[in-house]
Amino acid sequence: MCGITGWVSFHTFHTDPRAQAPVIEAMTAALAPRGPDASGVWLGGHAAIGHRRLAVIDIAGGVQPMTNHQDSSDSPATVLSYSGEVYNHHELRSELRKLGHRFRTRSDTEVVLRAYAEWGEGLAERLDGMFAFAVWDEREQRLLLVRDRLGVKPLFWATVDGGLAFASEPKALFAHPEIRPRVDADGLREAYSLLFNTGPTVWSGVREVEPGGLLVLDRDGIRERRYWQLRADAHTDGQGATVERVRDLVSTAARGQLEADVPLCSLLSGGIDSTVLTSLLADELRLREGPDARVRSYAVDYSDQAERFTGDVLRTGHDTPYAIEAGAFIGTDHSTVVLDPMALLDLEHRRAVVVARDSPIGVGDMDTSLYLLFGEIRRHSTVAVSGEAADEVFGGYPWFHSPKALAARTFPWLLVTGDEAAMPLNPELKLGIGEFRDDTYRDALAAVPHLDEETPAEHRQREMQHLSLTRWLRQLLHRKDRLSMAQGLEVRVPYCDHRLVEYAFAAPCALKSFDGREKSLLRAASKGLAPDSVLHRPKNHYPATHHPDYNRGLQALARDALAMPQVRALADETRIKPCLDTPPERLEWGHRLRLERVVDLALWLEHYRPELAF
Repeated sequence: MCGITGWVSFHTFHTDPRAQAPVIEAMTAALAPRGPDASGVWLGGHAAIGHRRLAVIDIAGGVQPMTNHQDSSDSPATVLSYSGEVYNHHELRSELRKLGHRFRTRSDTEVVLRAYAEWGEGLAERLDGMFAFAVWDEREQRLLLVRDRLGVKPLFWATVDGGLAFASEPKALFAHPEIRPRVDADGLREAYSLLFNTGPTVWSGVREVEPGGLLVLDRDGIRERRYWQLRADAHTDGQGATVERVRDLVSTAARGQLEADVPLCSLLSGGIDSTVLTSLLADELRLREGPDARVRSYAVDYSDQAERFTGDVLRTGHDTPYAIEAGAFIGTDHSTVVLDPMALLDLEHRRAVVVARDSPIGVGDMDTSLYLLFGEIRRHSTVAVSGEAADEVFGGYPWFHSPKALAARTFPWLLVTGDEAAMPLNPELKLGIGEFRDDTYRDALAAVPHLDEETPAEHRQREMQHLSLTRWLRQLLHRKDRLSMAQGLEVRVPYCDHRLVEYAFAAPCALKSFDGREKSLLRAASKGLAPDSVLHRPKNHYPATHHPDYNRGLQALARDALAMPQVRALADETRIKPCLDTPPERLEWGHRLRLERVVDLALWLEHYRPELAF
C-alpha cells in the first residue's frame, strides 16, 4: 500500500522539467505516512509523478514510480505510480508472459505496468483487488487514472493550468501552487448532509475518481467512464446452492488476500464478520506453513468498558469476551489493545486524525481509538485483514429489516445518525441541506438497477442494499483507509471482492433472511468457522467509551472550540449549548457526537486555514 501523486500540464514544464522538482517532491512528501519505506519521483516533458511506498510484496523489486524501460533505452517512457494490491497478479503475469512480456520483478506493480502496455485502459476490467493508480504514457501524451470497483483505495484530482493534478489524499494536492484549500457552500453541504456522494468533496475544485471508474487526460481534454457498477442479475440458485456459493466466494477472497512479504494479522472484534475471515486465514496459514502456524489477531477495548458498558442505538454488548472466545476457538495469537478513555481527549491524537481524514467529518472518539489501535498493531504487523463490508453485502444493518426504515423516503442511516449526531450549522448560511438530501435521494434511487419481475418488497430491498454499498460503505472504507495509512498499516477487506458483492446483490431478499434474521447467508455459510455464540450474536458496532470523565473532557474541548470566531460563524450555538449543559453521565450518544464534530471542526480550521468562500 502506498501514496501516489503527480500532475500533467500541456502548458507548463517546457524545456527544463527539473524546475518542477521542488513541487512534486513537496506533493510526495505530504503522503509520507502512507509510504514510510521509500520515496521516488519521475519528471518528464509534461508530467511529474511521485510515489511513497509501503513495501508489502517484493521488497527489493517493487520500487516506484516504475517505468517500462527494461534497459537504458531513451525511448518514450510509460510511468506507473500505483497503490494497493492486485490479488490475481500471478494469473495475469502468466497470461502476459505468453503474450511475450518479460518481467524484471515479482511485484504486482510490474504486472499492472505490463498489463497497460498490452491492454491500455482495458486493463481495469482484468484486475481483481483494491487499487488506485496513475499511468503516464509519454508516447501517447496521455494520463490514465484508475480506481478499484468498490472504492477501497482513494484517488483525488483537481484541474491545473493545461491539465490536472492527482493524489491519494487532498493534502498532497494542496502542495501544488495552483491548488489551495478552499471551501464553499457546496462543499459544506456535501460534508454535513452525510449523504456520502462520490465525486465532489468538501474542498472546492477537488473531486474523487469514481469507484469502478477511470479518468483519461490527453490533449483533447478530460474523459471519465465507469468500467464497473452493480447490476441487477437474475439469481437462479436455490438456498442450498446459494449458501455453498457464498462460502466458496468468501473463502476464495479471504485466502487470496494472505500474500505478503511482511507480517500480517487479522482484526478480530468478536462479531461474525471478522471471526469468519480470521478462521479462514488461520486455516490457510496452517496449510501453507504447517499445523503450528498461528495468525495474530487484535481487538480494541477501553479500560472502563467492563464496568461501565451501557447499550445504545449502535451497541448491544461488550465485544472483548466474544473476541477472546473466537480467538481461542480458531487458535490465534490474540491480543486486546486496551485504551485509556482519557487518551482520546489528547489534542495531538485528535489533530492527527483530522489531518489523516482531510475532513471535519468523522465519528469522534471512534476515529481516535481506531487510529491508536492501528498504531499499536503497526508495531508488530504491516498488513491487517478486516471484516468491513459484510453488513452491506449480506444485509446486516437494522434498516434492512425495520418497517420504519423501509417506509421512510430518505437515506436509512439518517434515521440512526440524523440531526442529533450531525453538527448543526448556522442557519444564516442557508445551505438548504434538507432540500439537498431530498434531491440527492431521488437521484440515488434512479441509479438503482432492477429486474422487471421484482415484487415491491424485493424492489425496496434492492434499493436499500444499493444505497448501502454505493454510499454508506464508501465512508467506512474512507475511514479505514485514511486512519490505517496514517499509521503506515495496510488494511485488506475481503468482503469487498467484486464477485462476492455481485453474487450477493443478485440474491433475492428472502434468501438473505431465510432464518428470520439478518445475514442468513453468511451465518449458514460459516458453520464450523466460528463459535455458536458468535454466529448468533446480534449486530454490534465499533465500541465507544462510556466514561463520564471522557464526556466531561469533551464538553470542555467543545467550549474551547466555540471560542474560535470561525467555528461560531459555522455552528449553530443554540443547538449545541444543551449538549454542553447536560450532566456528563447523561450525555447521549447522538449529542456527544455533535460535540465531537464541533471539536474536529476547530482542529480542521486551525490546521488547513481554508479560504471560506460563502
